[in-house]
Amino acid sequence: MAYELNEQKKIGLGLIGFGITFSFLGVILFFDRGLLALGNIFCLTGVALLLGWHSTWNLFTNRANYKGSASFLLGLFFLFVRWPIVGIIFEIYGCIVLFGGFWPSVKVFLYQIPVLGWIIQYPFLLLDRLFRGSG
Repeated sequence: MAYELNEQKKIGLGLIGFGITFSFLGVILFFDRGLLALGNIFCLTGVALLLGWHSTWNLFTNRANYKGSASFLLGLFFLFVRWPIVGIIFEIYGCIVLFGGFWPSVKVFLYQIPVLGWIIQYPFLLLDRLFRGSG
């Protein structure tokens, strides 16, 4: 197997899942500050356990990722000073900038999941067939 999951990485994935769940509930429940803060703490701890502490530190302090790191931390600050909507906007932008390099790998992984991969690829296949058929 190309990528083995040890116990630490399994816990990291679980914490990321809890973080996403708590963040989702925080947004659904009218930007509840406590749930959003718990979601952020779980996500950051999960990423640190999944990638490793040193790799996580390098990810946030890499010169190319300063804009994403600053935006994410500014979002956390706004979240803690009771401006959750502004904080979430900054955090989403920071996550997109920080983890933008991982999207091609995530896309390939999602395409290989049996049912989900077909569902994700189907609209593109349909558009390709429509444009090829009309040309």
